[in-house]
Amino acid sequence: MKLLELVQKINGSFDGDGSIEIHGVAGIREAGPGEVSFVANLRYAADAAATKASAVIVSEDWYTESPAQLIRVKNPDAAFAEAAVLFYTPPPEAGAGVHPSSVVAPDAKLGQGVSIGPQCVIESGAVIGEGTVISAQCYVGFRSEIGAHSFLYPQVSLREFTKIGNRTVIHNGTVIGSDGFGYSVDGDGVRTKIPQIGTVEIGNDVEIGANVTVDRARFGKTKIGNGVKIDNLVQIAHNVIIGDHCVIIAQVAIAGSVHVGNKVIFAGQSGVAGHLCVGDGAVIGAKAAVTKDVPAGAYMIGVPALPAQKFKKTQAGIMLIPKLKERLAALAERVSKLEKQADKIAE
Repeated sequence: MKLLELVQKINGSFDGDGSIEIHGVAGIREAGPGEVSFVANLRYAADAAATKASAVIVSEDWYTESPAQLIRVKNPDAAFAEAAVLFYTPPPEAGAGVHPSSVVAPDAKLGQGVSIGPQCVIESGAVIGEGTVISAQCYVGFRSEIGAHSFLYPQVSLREFTKIGNRTVIHNGTVIGSDGFGYSVDGDGVRTKIPQIGTVEIGNDVEIGANVTVDRARFGKTKIGNGVKIDNLVQIAHNVIIGDHCVIIAQVAIAGSVHVGNKVIFAGQSGVAGHLCVGDGAVIGAKAAVTKDVPAGAYMIGVPALPAQKFKKTQAGIMLIPKLKERLAALAERVSKLEKQADKIAE
């Protein structure tokens, strides 16, 4: 593809040689001749100045120099995503039908154009909406329901009574509807399992990463709203309610019966203790440990999590402790000298 054609497809502008041949995309440090990259932050200005890429997508107000052709756009991140798609070769689309190695219960209902890949198991009473793709080695449990035009990558497991909405994507190895971690404890410390008889309900336009676990409710529902995006290796416990359009990054753990509002962001490795509420639009910073309810719009960081400004002031105070110790030692030495002088005068 010629550079000029690429610029036109991503609605960019540039001054340079539009005849350069572009054959792919790469990161700013790895890109070579014939490849296009991008920078969206001035912290990468030095990389842009040293890149071997033929072209770099930048913002309209980018002012640092680069040996590459600069393609100016309103949103470099989004434009690069568009460029990447142009050079992406997708796998062949799954054809409609059931692979002969799969086992589908006679009373399962498959919509028009459903694709069931190799070695899948579709249990009795399951309902799968039109155009949905179930990839190899997936399990769809008793009376589970999947909406239209959803996509399950290989080895996804949906336990009994799970409900998945339309246009939802679930990546490899994720388990939806496994038992919640619920036990009663007697006087001798012996634990007895509490039956987990609830369900899981996931909305429309949700994307769930690889190796995520969403536990079924002890009773009632564990619920994930519409448009939620979940990264890999996330644990969502029983009876959790998550509102619409939340973002949950890798290795987050949300304990049982937590109620999360709409458009909440959980950064990587953050966690929430059980039975708490996180208000609409809150942001939980990386590694933050939430131990109390979080009001709407709050930005929480630290262990235990505090409002960001309060946490920063606390950390600043902690950094002063070594100086305070030195000052205290100096004052103690001064007091000791004064006491000795007083003793001599008294004599």
